[in-house]
Parts: sequence; structure tokens; C-alpha cells
Amino acid sequence: VLGGRAMEIAYDDEALEKFIKEAAEVSGEHPVLIDKFLEDAIEVDVDLIGDGQTFVIGGILEHIEYAGVHSGDAAMSLPTYTLSQGILQKIRQATYEMAKELSLVGLMNIQYAVKDDKVYILEVNPRASRTVPFVSKVIGVPLAELATKVLLGGKLKDLGFIKEIIPEYVAIKESVFPFNRFPGVDVILGPEMKSTGEVMGIDKDFGRAYIKSQLAAGQKLPRKGNVFVSVRDRDKRQVIFIAKKLADLGFNIYASTGTADVLDKSGIKVKVLPKIAEGRPNILDLMKDGKIQLVMNTPSGRIPRQDEVKIRSHVILYNIPYTTSISAAQATVNGIEALLKKDLGVKSLQSYHKRRKR
Repeated sequence: VLGGRAMEIAYDDEALEKFIKEAAEVSGEHPVLIDKFLEDAIEVDVDLIGDGQTFVIGGILEHIEYAGVHSGDAAMSLPTYTLSQGILQKIRQATYEMAKELSLVGLMNIQYAVKDDKVYILEVNPRASRTVPFVSKVIGVPLAELATKVLLGGKLKDLGFIKEIIPEYVAIKESVFPFNRFPGVDVILGPEMKSTGEVMGIDKDFGRAYIKSQLAAGQKLPRKGNVFVSVRDRDKRQVIFIAKKLADLGFNIYASTGTADVLDKSGIKVKVLPKIAEGRPNILDLMKDGKIQLVMNTPSGRIPRQDEVKIRSHVILYNIPYTTSISAAQATVNGIEALLKKDLGVKSLQSYHKRRKR
């Protein structure tokens, strides 16, 4: 639901009515747009350049967070890391058909959502997007410069860019947030953009590229210690595999009652922590004492529980790395595993580009 500049995801009629009233008070003269929300869909950004006759995809970026998080806040991977070749072919075909139909000259950005092997088009913007600088750095092609030359009458064939470049390495775009400047704020991401910058992690595999992006964004992921896990009901099946991997890597697992029950039944050693108002030491005590090195918490619903908000606000207060979605939790575990198996190396962008051109 979009009213003026505000956005909100409404899960029921009550939430919808509340937002409509608020939107009417803030911007009564402006329309409120209502879109169907695809829950747990994978979002994809595509940047393309065309000269009216030749059209070339600059990059296809897969969001790590599920659709619903603003594209300016979402972490993204180039190349994609979970999409099948069949889905990618559908995305490429739709992208080229739209560019051809529009006789595109310059840059275009398309946002897709993928759910149940179906590809949905969310937005088509015949202009440059915020991902263009990132894509250009990854593939070693100055897309904005080429677009300027194309707009002035140049042809992509003459400029030497006629084929999509799919790198053999992985680059992760991660957003940087100002949460540490706003004590008590909830770190949950949604349809309204909150980030104030972005960083890039690049390496030969997803795990190391992701860990580099997190370090650059200020998330110092641990090599050992204690992890607190508390997830909503629909995430409990998936969190089993994440917790199992953490345990195998030598981490101690702490969890809220509901999550702990699921993990215990799956044979994972876990210590149950009481709710904040029901006993001590609770999660806030352990965080304050420096005994929690990582927090994995997904929101329980539209109106988060008080404990959840307190936990997420305290990770900022004590500078504890955190994830608020299952997809980000999985990527984090992959990154920690890569970090433990081999230390991170440093290479220049030019060396990656030089290797590609061989």
C-alpha cells in the first residue's frame, strides 16, 4: 500500500483501514495505490543498456532478502546464486522483449519477483538505477558512460559492448544503515528505504564475498561463541538447518522457548532463555555481559512482540551482529563457514577484470 511517500504492508483488513486513514490525514489529495504483495518471493533487479537496435543486459542481481524489502536496502548478489537457468532464461527473454518493444535508447532497470517458478514483473523504469555503479564495478564496463554515448547517437557495437558479462567470481552489494545513531530504533527492514550508503564484497565464492560485504558494512561476524536464535513459526523448519550448521561449526545455541523446542526435537543442543519479563538471566542480560556474539531474529508478524523489539534495539546498543530474515541468516552462516575454512584475501577490482578478459 502506497500513500504519498509512505509505504506499508497490510496483512489484514484492520491494518489496511488504519493505514488508509493515516494516509488520508497526511496527504488527502493524493491517491493511495494498492498492490498485491507476494510473500516470500525472490526479488531480482536487471540493468540493461540499448541503442534502439542492440540491447545488452549489464547484470542480473538476486536479492538476498525476500521481496518486500526496499531495493535500496536489500543485499544483492551478482551473479545470481539460487535461481535456475530456466528462470534466468525467462527473465532474459522478458527483459529483451520489453527493451525491443520500447526501442530503448540508454539504460533501463526492471524489477522482477520469482515465486513458485513464476516470474512477475514489478517495475519497468527506462532510466538508470542505483545499481548501475555497482554492476559497472563488477563487470568492468562503465555503463553510465556508454549510455551517455548511446544517447548522443553512438552504437553499442562500435563501443564494444554487445554481450552480457557473467562474472566467474561473486560480488555482493550490502547496504549501510544509520541505526547506531538512533538508539532504540527497530532494525527490521521493509518497503521504506532506510539505508544511507552501500558497500561491496567480492571473492571467488558466495560465502567469502558475503562475509567481506558484512565486514565492510560494520557487521563483524564471529568465528566462535554464542548465537541467540528466535524466529517466527513459518521460519522454524528452515532455521533447523541453519542452527545445525552453526553447532557443527562450534557455536553454542541459545533460543527462545518456541524455537528451542523445535531445535531440541531435531537433536540440536540448545539452551532455553526465558522471556524478558519472566526470569533472569535473559537474552538482554547476556547481551549486556558480552556473552552473545550473533543474534538471528525474524519478526513474528505485522505488530512485533515487545521482546523482539527490545532484542533488536539492543543489538545496536551493544554492537552485536544480527540478521532479521532467514535468507540473510543462511547467507551469514555460509559466510562464517567460509571464514573459518580459509582466511580472506584481498585483490584489486582490476585483477578480477583482467582475469575475465583473458
